[in-house]
Amino acid sequence: MKMKFHHINYVSKNVDELNNFYTKIMGLNTLPAQNFIRTGATTEFGYDGTIKFVTDGQMQMHLAEKGLTIAAKNNRHINPVERGHIAFRTDNIDEFKDILDREGVLYADYGTTFSQEWHQVFFYDPEGNVIEVHQVMK
Repeated sequence: MKMKFHHINYVSKNVDELNNFYTKIMGLNTLPAQNFIRTGATTEFGYDGTIKFVTDGQMQMHLAEKGLTIAAKNNRHINPVERGHIAFRTDNIDEFKDILDREGVLYADYGTTFSQEWHQVFFYDPEGNVIEVHQVMK
């Protein structure tokens, strides 16, 4: 199983302001929103907040609208857009979930709730930081 660092997610009440900071001050480039094919959200499922994407050419930052009700709305115990998170990409999400199970790490399996092309799980590190691991679905 391969694992690599993929993105950092910051959340904000003002995504445009955050995006302007990272593009104008930090010099990051905008990634087209079409690169992240979102799953449709309803009043009872998913997430329809604003998201902008920037990169330095290697790493990505996902700048998302803060949503305090996302965990409850999706019947999960972890909210990935309350405080933000760091994300890793794996080539075998099932093998990674087996590791989490074996080590007793509780996780929220969001599947393709947020992205049609990514299977995502979220969990906490020992300090309470949210971590995402996802696999690109083919």
